[in-house]
Parts: sequence; C-alpha cells; structure tokens
Amino acid sequence: MSSDFNSPGLARSHHGAGIAAMLAATSLFAGMDAMAKLLMAEYSVIQVLFFRAGFGLIALIPLLWRGGMGVIVTARPWAHVARSGIALVAVSCFFLAIHRLPLAQVTAIGFAAPLLITALSVPLLKERVALGHWLAVAVGFGGILIVAGPDAWSGDLLGAGAALALAGTFLYALAMVLMRDMGRTEAAVTTVFWFSILTIVLTGAALPLVWRAPDAQAWGLFAAAGILGGVAQLLMARAVRLAPASVVAPFDYFHIIMSASLGWLLFAEIPSLNTLTGALVVVGSGLYVLRRGGK
Repeated sequence: MSSDFNSPGLARSHHGAGIAAMLAATSLFAGMDAMAKLLMAEYSVIQVLFFRAGFGLIALIPLLWRGGMGVIVTARPWAHVARSGIALVAVSCFFLAIHRLPLAQVTAIGFAAPLLITALSVPLLKERVALGHWLAVAVGFGGILIVAGPDAWSGDLLGAGAALALAGTFLYALAMVLMRDMGRTEAAVTTVFWFSILTIVLTGAALPLVWRAPDAQAWGLFAAAGILGGVAQLLMARAVRLAPASVVAPFDYFHIIMSASLGWLLFAEIPSLNTLTGALVVVGSGLYVLRRGGK
C-alpha cells in the first residue's frame, strides 16, 4: 500500500472513493459481458476477443500519455506471457459460457474465483491458509454446484456452458494468483497493456479464418465492449489502491445485480432459484474469507 495511506484517518477518507471505483468497475464489466453476449449471436469468440483487446487499449492512452511508454517496460516478459495466456483462455471460456447461459448464472459461478485464489495461493505462493478458510472454500464449491444445477453434468449445450464457466473461473483465479506475485514489481497498466497486446497477436493470427464484416451496429458494440472492459480493469486496480481489498472486494458482488438486470432487460433472462440460492452460498463463503483475512 502506498505511503499515502500510512495515516488511518487519511486511509479511511479514501474508502468511499475506492468503493465507488469498485462499483463502477463491476457495472462496466457487466456491461461488457452483455455486449459480448449480443455479439456472439453473430460473431466468433475470436473476433469478439480481438476487438475487445484492441478497443480496450483506448482506455490506456491517458495513462501512457501521462507516464510515457516507460510504464510498459518490464523485466519479466515471460511472466506476462504466461499470465496473459492463461487469462486469455479464461476470458474465452467466460464469453463462450455467456453465449450459452444466462448472464447471472455465469456471474454467480465466477464468484468462486476468490475462493479458488485462496486455495491456489498455498501451492503457488506458499501462503498459509487457516482451517476456516478451507471450510469456506468447500462450502463455496457446494454453492457453485447449486448454481450450475443438474444440467451442468449433462452433455447438452447448457452442460457445456456450465463447464466452460467453471473452467474460466479456475483459470481466472490462477491468473490472479500469478498477478499477485507479479504485483511486487509490475504496475497494473503494464499488466493490462501486455495482456491486450498478446490477445491482439494471438486472436489476430486466427482472425482471417473466422472473419465476418461487422455492420455499423456491431462496430458500436465491439467498441463499447472493448472500452468498457479496459476502463473497468483500470477502475478495479484503482479501487484496491484507494482502499484495502477487504473494504472494496465485497462490493464486487454488485456484479450479479447488474448482470441479472441486464440479462432481464436485454435477453429476458430470469435468474433461477438454483442461481439465487447458490449465489448466496458462494457470496457468504467469499465474505467469510474476506472478513477473516489471514486469521
């Protein structure tokens, strides 16, 4: 944490700004998901990811203008390649999942990420995790099974959607654990920049195979998805700089309210009882881990 927050009074004065940044970030991420769902009715996930990354770079322009290109210099290029590659597959899984499932259901499954981060931090970062945390992880996984529902284990598209959401959640958690380790030397803008560049390179190589010329409406949706996602990443990074993660992280759960609202407005999706019940279990488990910290 920055030395600006050495004073408890000053730190608390930034909590409201941090919470506001987190609420804005989760709202923009939900909007990005909705744009991606609309686009994937007509366009390949490769094309959606390519323009998501390309337009997302627009959000970095003010930071690069102010800090210069030196802010993207890194001494750990291969760490960025590994982390970005994993994150790219994770986002691909999520986009494919929201093409098949209601937005709220995929969002609820994604809430398992903090619990998986807790579990993965033991073998990868050698952190110690209390017994209560392990119990919370087990309960949270039970909640995910409730959200996924019995169709998760079937062979149809709904089952494939749940499997993709679960895979995306695991890979996202793995990417975040790697980012936690990289955060000791790498700035958030550096990580976002190299993730975007790697995504553009990899999806761009395959783009000619799936290219479909966008119409004017699709161009607008591609631009919106990219800019919303890019700004949301920066707002989330700002949120954890302004206030402790234990303060702002619970407000990430606002994401499911936005996802359910957009799902209802744009796709006539009504969250199922399984989704609502399982989401409460997962959120409760995640809040326990956040509340207890390292105890």
